[in-house]
Amino acid sequence: MSALLELSGVSRRFGGLTAVAKVDLSVEPGEVIGLIGPNGAGKTTLVNVITGVHRASEGTVRFDGQDVTTLKPYQAARRGIARTFQIVQPFPEMTVAENVAAAAMFAGAARHGREANDVAHEHLGFVGLAEMADTRAASLTLAMRKRLELAKGLAMRPKLLLLDEVNAGLNATEVDHALSLIRGIASRGITILIIEHLMKVVLSLCTRIVVLHHGELIASGTPQSIVRDPRVIQAYLGRRYATAESAAHG
Repeated sequence: MSALLELSGVSRRFGGLTAVAKVDLSVEPGEVIGLIGPNGAGKTTLVNVITGVHRASEGTVRFDGQDVTTLKPYQAARRGIARTFQIVQPFPEMTVAENVAAAAMFAGAARHGREANDVAHEHLGFVGLAEMADTRAASLTLAMRKRLELAKGLAMRPKLLLLDEVNAGLNATEVDHALSLIRGIASRGITILIIEHLMKVVLSLCTRIVVLHHGELIASGTPQSIVRDPRVIQAYLGRRYATAESAAHG
């Protein structure tokens, strides 16, 4: 099986600062990959490079067999790459349905307004916001805005969905609901790369975890191997967490 996403020697510099350094990463279709690391490790920058928000300073990004290194965000979206944002900023004066319809149009997943509206209602039903379709997005709670982000991502009909801190700011019940939605998305065959600080989420959801530190990819493996990796323990998890996790799982 050929990789859906392949990064080769990808770096991104901002002036004298190297935010991402020579990252090699291959993502197979159907994987759910957790991207973890300390604050400032380069996680969101890497997602921005994949989605065309930032152009790689060096290296190549290939998606579905094509070189997408220099594509703009709308072009990446039309190839099947969708993402959510850590700071959720819907169009506040537009309705919930209009926000999702706009995402469908942006990605070319709908040809006209009526089709975009149908797509919007389909995905709002999936995330549990059908009853809020005609509500102004500004009135949504944080948890609802996070679900709106998922609906917008799905409306783009992605092959790859990049989730950036989709659980940030949610309580335990809301996190459990989000986890259920993400599993439902994965069950549709959509490949997922998720930036996440909650290790509970990463360990229960992901088939593989990759770890960034100072912009470098320092580890990649199963959840069980990552929590035992000395480099990850030192850079991110801490020995106390790693010891407790090992004890819990034998």
